[in-house]
Amino acid sequence: MIVTLIIACEVAFWVLLVGGLSLRYLAGMKRAGAAVLLMEPLLELVLLVATAVDLRNGAEPDWKHGLAAVYIGFTVAMGHSLIKRADARFAHRFAGGPPPVKPPKYGTARTVHEWRTAARWILASVIAIGLLQGAVWYVGEPDQTGSLRTWQTRMLFVIGINLVIAVSYTIWPKKAPAGAPEERQPDSLTKS
Repeated sequence: MIVTLIIACEVAFWVLLVGGLSLRYLAGMKRAGAAVLLMEPLLELVLLVATAVDLRNGAEPDWKHGLAAVYIGFTVAMGHSLIKRADARFAHRFAGGPPPVKPPKYGTARTVHEWRTAARWILASVIAIGLLQGAVWYVGEPDQTGSLRTWQTRMLFVIGINLVIAVSYTIWPKKAPAGAPEERQPDSLTKS
């Protein structure tokens, strides 16, 4: 049931995203589009409640419950930036908006971009670790929580990978080819 609900939440996420942006840009109904987009967090709440109910009803914690926590963590931490990028692309394609800002390729601007990206992944992992720990405490049986602890370890690995990537751009920043114009940090990246 949990895996089916995760898939349903992912499908619903994209349906709400396309529906909200379509209302906003194609139908000219900005408020209705915003209302549809604001329904996105309800998906994570439904999944969280369903997972808790499943565990309360005696289901043995396994990889599915861990996956639900990870999905919620990543959606909460990265959903907003994904919606902003989709909004910019949709506005450009269907409403004559400016082209989406591409991430910088070189120098300090690229390093800052990599740290912001790493911060989102780290936040997602920390949220997932917290939800998994809540599930461990909720279950209360150490011999039944091994799969949840395994997911926590995986999230620590994700944090480590993202730190290594960001640190590598700090120590060895990509240099622009000779004669290339100097890049600045895009405004959209400094505000997020």
